[in-house]
Amino acid sequence: TLEFIYAQKTGSGVVPSVPTAAEMLKEKVTTTGDGLYEDEYEEGRHVYKGANPNNYITFNEENDGAAGWRIFSVEADGTIKILKKDSIGNKVFDSKGRRDSTSNGAGGTYCAKYWSGCNAWSINDNFVNESMIGTVLIDSEINEFLNNDYYDGKITNGMAEKSRGLIVSNKFNVGPVLFANSDLNNQIISENSITWNGGIGLLTASEILRSNSNETQCRNLKLNSENADLCKATSYISAMGKDLWTMSPSTQSTDMQNVLYSRGYLGRDSVTQSYGIYPALYLKSDITLSGSGTIDDPYIINS
Repeated sequence: TLEFIYAQKTGSGVVPSVPTAAEMLKEKVTTTGDGLYEDEYEEGRHVYKGANPNNYITFNEENDGAAGWRIFSVEADGTIKILKKDSIGNKVFDSKGRRDSTSNGAGGTYCAKYWSGCNAWSINDNFVNESMIGTVLIDSEINEFLNNDYYDGKITNGMAEKSRGLIVSNKFNVGPVLFANSDLNNQIISENSITWNGGIGLLTASEILRSNSNETQCRNLKLNSENADLCKATSYISAMGKDLWTMSPSTQSTDMQNVLYSRGYLGRDSVTQSYGIYPALYLKSDITLSGSGTIDDPYIINS
């Protein structure tokens, strides 16, 4: 058993408690190369960086090839944030007519000026995006898809009942991001200014930047755009070479969303376009893990 193995390693006849996943993973923190780093922007958080860190994990009975998951971060509260490493399908973020000026008020006032969808992730009674402020009365289309059809297992590659029991509702940051900005710290502050509590979301634009070990050339959106080819080679998320949605709305408009493009840079596009959905979620803080996290020996959830 894990308890017996752990007792042998400690050299004690007394069986100590098995370390939680967070405790186990934080024993491997590094400051160079691929691996788990302390996050300098959010105290207590640790983030995996690099081209191919050992952060593979079996979840939802998916651990082979494109179907697997990767650990993105170890949170200050002990939860583990994981990311599906391939898309569950391409979809629009939000369709025209659901929440924009053509919704006849059904979507609220925040997106009432534009007619090409709405970039707010979720219902909000005071969504602030620079000078654009208003109510959001309906969740985004992609939010509803993830937390209904996908979460309830209504689609072919949806969530199994056993897996749902490992997910914990947590805070996701859904605030706006200034396009091509050179200030990651203020970008994170802006992303964190609006939050949503729920089960399944996506990564933010800043989280994708923070997965990159090449901080000199890829640290912010401006550098990321200028050095896309280099940045793609030093982030396991960018290295997937896929177009994918983030949770981060763009400033200056209520119908533009941040997208990671297959070339490796973060840009923005209309929410009515169709891009890959890569679910992100939090696992309970009391789980334990076995395995080494490599692609051939991914972490296995024991409880």
